[in-house]
Amino acid sequence: MVSSSTPAIEGRAPSQPQSGNSNSFDISNSDTSKPNSIGSRSTKQPGLDTRSEHEVENQDVDLLQDDLPDPQLTGFSDAQERRVRRKVDFRLCTIAGILCSLNLLDSGVLSSAAVTSMPSDLGLDHGNRFSVSIFIFTVASIIFQLPSTIAVRTLGPRIWFSFITFSFGIITLSTGFVKDWKQMIVLRVLLGATSSGIYPGLSYLISCWYPRREQQVRFAFMQSGEVIILATGSLVNYGLQQRNGGAGLEGWRWMFIVQGLCTSVLGIATYWWIVDFPENSHKSFWFLTPEEADIASRRIEKDRGDLIAQKFNLMAVLVHAKDFKIWVFACLFFMQNVVSTALAYFVPIILENGLGYSPNQAIILSAPPYYYAVVPVILSSVVADRFRIRAPIITFNALCMITGFAILGFAENSGARYFGVFLSTGAYVANWAALTAYQANNVVGQWKRVFTAAACTMFNGAGGIAGSYIVRNVEAPRYTTAVWVSIGSHILMISLVGVLTIYFYFRNNRAARTNGAVERTAGFRYTY
Repeated sequence: MVSSSTPAIEGRAPSQPQSGNSNSFDISNSDTSKPNSIGSRSTKQPGLDTRSEHEVENQDVDLLQDDLPDPQLTGFSDAQERRVRRKVDFRLCTIAGILCSLNLLDSGVLSSAAVTSMPSDLGLDHGNRFSVSIFIFTVASIIFQLPSTIAVRTLGPRIWFSFITFSFGIITLSTGFVKDWKQMIVLRVLLGATSSGIYPGLSYLISCWYPRREQQVRFAFMQSGEVIILATGSLVNYGLQQRNGGAGLEGWRWMFIVQGLCTSVLGIATYWWIVDFPENSHKSFWFLTPEEADIASRRIEKDRGDLIAQKFNLMAVLVHAKDFKIWVFACLFFMQNVVSTALAYFVPIILENGLGYSPNQAIILSAPPYYYAVVPVILSSVVADRFRIRAPIITFNALCMITGFAILGFAENSGARYFGVFLSTGAYVANWAALTAYQANNVVGQWKRVFTAAACTMFNGAGGIAGSYIVRNVEAPRYTTAVWVSIGSHILMISLVGVLTIYFYFRNNRAARTNGAVERTAGFRYTY
């Protein structure tokens, strides 16, 4: 029989059984059963278990089905849960998509400006200066990612995201007034530092608000907002380029000024728009009622029992570096971003030099593939959450990426090669959501989530460094290095996902046979 007390969670001892309250989280009279499927969560109300894995695996653990909300178990109904979920979707996923677009928006502005007079105006067309401007941005981002993600938890999402967004906007606006490549490099360092916490911080925040069975669709919402804004930004950049000479400024300067101004305004609005963590939802502006906040917290407790974080100390974060699977997740993000950075920064260059379009046509034609990407990311994520699968979706997207780059690299017809851009863009955007859900679904504990999100984004940034060098103008129009590196990285991605799938399968089976625990958490099972 399962205890009626709330499970032990990070930073909090088990609560005492409650009585006389119909809404109490009492599951003492519920039936128990085994996990219902491979890769799904075992369905006991889980909590952090501080014993060793050996001790846990030799201790009987009762398991309870909780795949769907049961009012007798949770104290809330399906309708109440749906209402809370809709509110969180509207407030969190919308602003997450907009804020997350800042990273790609920067690459979109830079890539659009790369086919204008900017390289010659600033001296970026000498040697590897343009690649260095990308490289130095990524290095700064890597250095600050873990501290910035920790700040999301310690300072709170409202304060931190509004601060870094406003700062990012001011620095982007200032880029429109630089005089030479040296000033550009300095601002790129500052941009990298301020943007470093946006993606890992948002992915961490979303993972804290949703049960694992709902996360990939929410990451897909975030990615969809991101790529729609990026695509729209390309069209805006085309219009701003037409202002070339307006107010005595080149068109590329207007790109940075306008988008920097918009981002700064957004940073101010973020303070009221974005929400705090579930246990602090009362700090959010005009958000959940006390009853709804309680439901949101219970959903997380019921799913994995890690609602509350331990008091911060650095070792509580760094200790998770000993978990090998975090580094496998990080390597997957490295291989992902080798391709995505190449596409984001160099698609206009490929369209101009490789496919023969004019600079203005290249800017316009770089937008439609991103609009198309919304379709595969949403569809694949709905399937993934519906059937609680992660590895098959990642593998399918990787195969689509390989096919797209093969067409882009080896087809003779320009239209076919442009189709390859569509296929590749859709596949890599879809895999952003899939990979983010993959790592978020398979770790427990607030500081472990922080460390994992930051490590994955750091390796993602390192992939960006590699990606900035694989598209070589001297290889136009085939870009052989970019094609083969992209194909090879995704073959390796499929291999690593296969290794993790085998590991997760055997760990789940061993825990099921022994009534043990995974991730030192009673009732938790890996999702693959």
